[in-house]
Amino acid sequence: MQSLVRRHGTPVMAISRDALKRQVTRFREALPRVEPFYAIKANSHPEVLKVMVSTKANFDVASIAEIDAVLAAGGKPSQMIFANTIKPVESIVAATQRGVDLMTFDSEYELDKIAENAPGARVLLRIKVPNIGSVVELSLKFGAEPADAMDLLIKAHKLGLRPVGVSFHVGSQCTHLENYIEALELAAILVRDAKLKQLPAEIVDIGGGFPIRHFDGDEDYFEQTSAVIRREIDRLFDPNVRLIAEPGRFLVGPAGTLLMRVIGKAIRDNKHWYYLDDGVYGALSGMIFDHAKYEFKVLRGGRTQLSTLAGPTCDSLDIISRGEDLPEMDLGDVVYVENVGAYSSASATTFNGVPPARVVMVP
Repeated sequence: MQSLVRRHGTPVMAISRDALKRQVTRFREALPRVEPFYAIKANSHPEVLKVMVSTKANFDVASIAEIDAVLAAGGKPSQMIFANTIKPVESIVAATQRGVDLMTFDSEYELDKIAENAPGARVLLRIKVPNIGSVVELSLKFGAEPADAMDLLIKAHKLGLRPVGVSFHVGSQCTHLENYIEALELAAILVRDAKLKQLPAEIVDIGGGFPIRHFDGDEDYFEQTSAVIRREIDRLFDPNVRLIAEPGRFLVGPAGTLLMRVIGKAIRDNKHWYYLDDGVYGALSGMIFDHAKYEFKVLRGGRTQLSTLAGPTCDSLDIISRGEDLPEMDLGDVVYVENVGAYSSASATTFNGVPPARVVMVP
C-alpha cells in the first residue's frame, strides 16, 4: 500500500485483476447453471471491462454509453442484455443498430416503444418479487405485478416481439433467502404457463443482489445463498431453460481497495477529527447512494480512541464516520478501505473541484 501511495499519490482506488477473475470463477463454480452478465454500473472502468471480457463473462448494460464501453473493451453485442426497463426511444434504436437485441420491459408502454423501434427483438419481462431485508429494495421502482405477467408476454408476442422469458431482482445485498425461493417459484410458474401458450420462454434472469462482506467479522452469505439457488433451479427448471444473472457488486466489490491520506486534523468536542483526501462525494459515494457501510483501517498501531473521519469538501454532509476506533494519526498517514470496488468510483463526482480517486489496476 505504501508503494502504491508513493507511486500514485492519493486518493487511489486499487483494483486487482486477479481478484476480479477469482470472483468470476467463484460465481461459476457456485452456480454452474447460471451465466454471469456483469452489471457494469457497479464499476465501468475500461480495464475492469477488459478483464471481464477475458473471462468470457457477459454484460448487463443500462444505457448506450455502457453498451459502447463494452464494445470498446472487446465485448460483443450477443454478450449483452439491455436490462433497463425504461429506455429512451433513441437508446432502443441505437442498441438495435449496434446489434443488441435482448432487452427487458415491465410495462405496456415499454413494449410499445420496443415493438416500434426494435421490431423482432427478444424481450424479458421483469416481474416484481419480494425484496425483504435487502439493503436496496429495487422492486419499489421496477417490476410488473406477477398477476399481469402472462398478459404482457402475450401482448409482446402479438406485437411481433419474442418474449423469451422473465427476469427479477431480489434487491441489493440480499441475505433473506426466502426472496430467492419465492422469486424462482414465480418465475417457474410463468415459464411453464408461457410454454403451454406456445410462447418461446427459454430464459430466466435471476438478477443480482449476491451479498459480499464489507467488514472482516461479517458472515459470508454467498455460499449459503448459492446453495439455495442451485437447489431451487434444479428443482424448478428443465435443463433446456437458460439461467442468467446480473452480478455487479459480487464480481467487482472485493477487488477494490481505496487508499486515502490524512490532510487535516482537529479536536472537536474532545474527539479527534481527521480530514481525508476522499469522502462521500468521491469514492465513498456508496455511503450515500448505495447505503454502504465500510471498515476503515490504518497502517499504524498504538492505543486507539473514538475518532471522526471527514472528507475534503466544504460540505458538512461530507462526514464519513463519527465513531471509528483508531490510533492517533498524523498528517500524511494512510487510511484504507477494502471491498470497495463496486458503486464507489462509479458514482464519484468532482464536487468542489476535488477530483475523484485515481483508478489503478494491480495484479
